[in-house]
Amino acid sequence: MIELRPFEKLGGADHGWLKAKHHFSFGSHYDPNNMGHGSLRVWNDDEIAPNSGFPAHPHANMEIITYVREGAITHQDSLGNEGRTEAGDVQVMSAGSGVRHSEYNLEPTRTKIFQIWIEPTTQGGAPTWGAKPFPKSDRSGKFVTIASGFAADNDALPIRADARVLATTLKAGESAEYTSDKARNLYLVPAVGSVEVNGVFVNARDGAAISNEARLTITALEDSELVLVDAA
Repeated sequence: MIELRPFEKLGGADHGWLKAKHHFSFGSHYDPNNMGHGSLRVWNDDEIAPNSGFPAHPHANMEIITYVREGAITHQDSLGNEGRTEAGDVQVMSAGSGVRHSEYNLEPTRTKIFQIWIEPTTQGGAPTWGAKPFPKSDRSGKFVTIASGFAADNDALPIRADARVLATTLKAGESAEYTSDKARNLYLVPAVGSVEVNGVFVNARDGAAISNEARLTITALEDSELVLVDAA
């Protein structure tokens, strides 16, 4: 089953410096019937104005993945970590027992990100942060795992969750396949472009909540960049 979540129907907020769309309940956008998809709890589509961002704030017991679609995000946290993550690259924070962090767009142009939260398999533990480049050329035409809770995905950034986050870029007319257990919860969002997923059309920034599907065939209708979460 594939349930389409059109971008224009998503809840959201406009704070001036931040334009956000929420695929699931988040903040003031509360829908008790849309609290997540399996252990995937948050998927926010954020646009951050130049020289602005999220000041220091706390998190605990959540795996937070930031996929940068355009621009760059600069991270600082209470562990002493600092880093700048550019478009196409990924950062991961395991909040664990608790951490404070800030995320700023220090660039002269707006930054666009997907912020993805996945519930961890265990509570507590020492918080961690990491970032890694994932060149788009390396994931052209195929899914590459960029964050994972599975030891076999040793090239991905580690998370403490029964989940993996994948990305691919497809040229118009190109297809990619993904197989998973039918019991898994999959969520697919094109960062750019439009695709057909098992016969369902998904446009840029739409969400596709997928369940009870053992195989996905994704065909690009135009040049596309996709992010997929496979969660318990």
